[in-house]
Amino acid sequence: MKVCVYGAGAIGGYLAGRLAKGGAELSVVARGPHLDAIRAEGLTVRTAEGALHSRPAASDRPADLGPQDAVVVCTKVPALPDVAEGIGPLLGPGTAVAFVTNGIPWWYFDRHGGEAEGTRLPELDPGDNIRRAVGVERTLGGVVYAACSVASPGVVEVSSRTTKLILGEPDGERSPRAVALATAFKAGSLPCSVSPDIRSEVWGKLLNNLANGPLCLLTRRNIRDTFADPVVNEAALRAVEEGLAIARAMGRQVSSTAQERIALSAQIPHKPSILQDLELGRPMEIDALFTVPLRLARGRGVPTPTLSLLVALATQAAEAAGLYRRGGPGIA
Repeated sequence: MKVCVYGAGAIGGYLAGRLAKGGAELSVVARGPHLDAIRAEGLTVRTAEGALHSRPAASDRPADLGPQDAVVVCTKVPALPDVAEGIGPLLGPGTAVAFVTNGIPWWYFDRHGGEAEGTRLPELDPGDNIRRAVGVERTLGGVVYAACSVASPGVVEVSSRTTKLILGEPDGERSPRAVALATAFKAGSLPCSVSPDIRSEVWGKLLNNLANGPLCLLTRRNIRDTFADPVVNEAALRAVEEGLAIARAMGRQVSSTAQERIALSAQIPHKPSILQDLELGRPMEIDALFTVPLRLARGRGVPTPTLSLLVALATQAAEAAGLYRRGGPGIA
């Protein structure tokens, strides 16, 4: 299977390493020193069971890589306009595009058959750029559980001992293309399933981001150290409970309780990706992770006193750093 990982940073680099281990014909779109290192020395992924080393075709110009069977988009949401501009040369007639991104995805209200069918989320796809460039008909949803960081150019560090990837068609079909891509990941020893309800999986992951992200942004510490404070732990618990209420109002049932989720998170000595973005001066995913979920809550009359406070503080921190501006993606 010919697969391109678009955005081979921390998560993208990890998924690329698994695809390479499984024998996929792999290429990656990367940039800067990370790209230079991959070209010169290959891609190294350090996991709990050992290092994965591969030498994928790598470029910052998708036209160099040609049409693919599948593209796995792992960029941050603020970078999706750039993806829309560049992804065209990777798309053949049957190319599937899996968006493995954080937060509410741009395609959330497409192909689900509800009363909000086709509702746009302009914060996540300004001007419908991704919609036009890729199309809902090509799109797969993706949710990944993996604590990863770029340790140095060309080297990805995985700090979680267990990882998994969940794929799904927006309409819930168990399609051959979703199964084929999941099989490619499983061949690389990454647990990967195809969900009939990818939106519930989106909310399951988002609940962690809603609690971990704002609190760790404020403390500038990893999840375990942040949640060690009983007062902060209680705030995280309330944030997850409010997130569960939003998910229910959206018609989605999420497994595990707020207490179970916080107890698990409190064991992880990992900085959430949004804190990594702040520390590295990268555009921050405020809208996908925080702004849009709270807007959905307001639209359905769900009270979110804790989340509203945490998100307001996190948003101010992002604005003060010049890494987010209200009303659109990118750096202020």
